[in-house]
Amino acid sequence: MCSYISTRNACKLCSPLGACMAMRGIEGCVPLIHGSQGCATYIRRYGISHFREPIDIASSNFVEATAIFGGQDNLFQAIDNVMRQYQPAAIGVASTCLSETIGDDVKRFLYEYKISRAEKLRRTGGGVLPLIFYASTPSYRGTHIVGFHEAIYSAIESLAAVGVAGDFKRERINLISSFVSASDLRELHEILLSYFVPYTLLPDYSETLDGGVWEDYQRLPAGGTPLNSIIAMAESRGTIYLGHAFNKDKNGAAYLTAKFDVPMRAVNLPIGIENTDNFFETLNQMTGKTTPEKWEIERRRLIDAYFDGHKYCSGKRAVLYGDIDFVDAMSGFLSEIGIETAVAADGAETDFATMLETAANAKPDFVIGNSKGLYLARELGIPLVRCSFPIHDRFGGHRILHLGYRGTLNLFERICNTIIETNQNAAPNGWTYV
Repeated sequence: MCSYISTRNACKLCSPLGACMAMRGIEGCVPLIHGSQGCATYIRRYGISHFREPIDIASSNFVEATAIFGGQDNLFQAIDNVMRQYQPAAIGVASTCLSETIGDDVKRFLYEYKISRAEKLRRTGGGVLPLIFYASTPSYRGTHIVGFHEAIYSAIESLAAVGVAGDFKRERINLISSFVSASDLRELHEILLSYFVPYTLLPDYSETLDGGVWEDYQRLPAGGTPLNSIIAMAESRGTIYLGHAFNKDKNGAAYLTAKFDVPMRAVNLPIGIENTDNFFETLNQMTGKTTPEKWEIERRRLIDAYFDGHKYCSGKRAVLYGDIDFVDAMSGFLSEIGIETAVAADGAETDFATMLETAANAKPDFVIGNSKGLYLARELGIPLVRCSFPIHDRFGGHRILHLGYRGTLNLFERICNTIIETNQNAAPNGWTYV
């Protein structure tokens, strides 16, 4: 077998893309890419085709001279433009491969910008600066999910503070989410609301990237985690972290623990009965309450579905890929329903060409992951169950429910029906009863 040192059909997306999606989950926040216009266009293209919503991503617009002399002036002008056109409450700056490679000291740039512009605003009575925070996200140092968690950490580090939680001091709980769908975030809201405790869900793009129709274009759509809610995370009872912060020095929940003594628990995404049970048990321990009856009913309904559909899934084999948070949770779920994960890849070190070589002899029955795996499924001659991000070739990918008992039931039914349809289409004579 040949040995390759290059990536062939990458299974991952770029780090600043993930950072921008997380930033869009903060109220009044505009993401700003410190790099070329092409980087911002790439991120908009992926976001718009998945969420089917307009997504503004600002750019410092590197050109040849910027790559040689540095991007400070471009960054200053870009922030000025964003402030003038959007009047944002916050600006999230994400670096790119180019700005990191030439050694731009973005932290120093922003420090100097804040000093110079704040003084100018004081002299002219022009108001106050928005919150400006920075996530270091070169793509050669991680995938989109790494950038996603990096942006969350940066927002918490910039905002969280004591003395603001008021009557809810130490009653609030924090839930830091991984990169899930807009419907998943709404499900998390419903779960948290059922416990009747104040909470912060970060990030929250359930409305900013999946809102209703507008009579006039909204440059800053309503929704997102309020800045005051992020500030109050410092005085909370505890933090639940869904997924993995890959850079242990850039873990938002660990920062709250070290800086403000807020306990943390990291759990897998609640996909599957075991993972969802663990999530609810963690919520129970943190709130001092028991699982609300409505979720116990949903759990019983899911178990009943497992019994009814087990015959379709038992003994099947799957190729599973996506970001590590998704793959970790999904592999446990597939095992629950009797499906063996023949190949699992998180995209950080594996590309689709390598997956195809590995899967060719594994005799899988279907592929599960985002739209980028269509090539893999076609080469293997098996169906693709679409979920996670990005989904470009179907409508409503951003509203697929993955989390909780209801999300697990949705995924279970999708898998069962894919298997049934494949067998049905392959049958020499049509049949309508299963």
